Amino acid sequence: MMNVRVEPSADRIHHSSFIIHHSAARTALRRPAWLAPLLLVVAFCASGASCPGFLDPYSPALPRVLPTAPTLNDVIAVVNSNSSRIQSLYTTDAQIYVPGAPMTWANIAIDRPRRFRLRAETRLTGPEVDVGSNDELFWFWVRRSSQPAVYYCRHAQFATSIARQLLPVEPAWLIDALGVASLDPAGEHSGPIPVGQGRLRIETRLPRPEGDLRRIMIVDDARGWVLEQHLYDAAGRPLASAIMSGHRPDPVANVILPRQVKIIWPPTRFEMTIELNNVLVNQLGGDPQQLWSMPGYTGYTAVDLADPNLRLPPAVAEAPPPAYPERSDPIYTSRAPGGWLNRLKPR
Repeated sequence: MMNVRVEPSADRIHHSSFIIHHSAARTALRRPAWLAPLLLVVAFCASGASCPGFLDPYSPALPRVLPTAPTLNDVIAVVNSNSSRIQSLYTTDAQIYVPGAPMTWANIAIDRPRRFRLRAETRLTGPEVDVGSNDELFWFWVRRSSQPAVYYCRHAQFATSIARQLLPVEPAWLIDALGVASLDPAGEHSGPIPVGQGRLRIETRLPRPEGDLRRIMIVDDARGWVLEQHLYDAAGRPLASAIMSGHRPDPVANVILPRQVKIIWPPTRFEMTIELNNVLVNQLGGDPQQLWSMPGYTGYTAVDLADPNLRLPPAVAEAPPPAYPERSDPIYTSRAPGGWLNRLKPR
């Protein structure tokens, strides 16, 4: 049985900025249409927002935990030692930045392996965005979408649903992206290969019914911190990337977490940067029943993205996504929003 509740309010969000340097020319991104209304709102509501300062890529020097020429088993052990101590993350003080918009506030909650919640609002208008995942399904809601709905899809139906045309990966992928990545000791890996600047590259094949995925992970060669993740489909097309920086120790939980995470979804030409402040490790706040239940918003219909009667009208021709180099520090910039959400029309 699917849990649905009415969401009277959402928690806050903020903003941050992260610049990635690359020798190639900057290539334009198109943001999905559901973000366009939010950007208009935050322009009014983020009064007092200032340009964020840049974070150092790393925290102050911490002891080396990997040998000078680490083996694959060495890297797996260090990466998994950190992530295995993290069951949940929770903050009411996250900042989100989308190119061209001031900061917004967010509450973010993670409970491994599949539970995720990001609720965003502005100071004047209240709830604007709600993205989440529980053990059964994932959902997303945008207050100012031209299609007033709470869109959802069950995990088991994602591979064969229309959701796969709209989202390159399930929202639950953000759990890994926000610093809780691991390496399956029984998985098919290659590396580690030094790629310069104190970094190692590990490539992993991820079996999927719809076709194997390929993940490239970039790891700090001294401390084993996960610095980047890049996900590709069976044809080698880029699906999603996460670039992590500002790693800091949490002395209570004895873990290392990134302070900033840049998310890039090349198929939808979308990017955002999340700054994680005052994160509680293994201390979830709020009512778990409400936190992991799909919300219901007055005036918004629940739309199942796995419904066989749901169709997308023909897309307007547009330039293909930019080539995504298989190296660290990819770069994108923003351009006018696209219209993928507005293509959802039940028939």
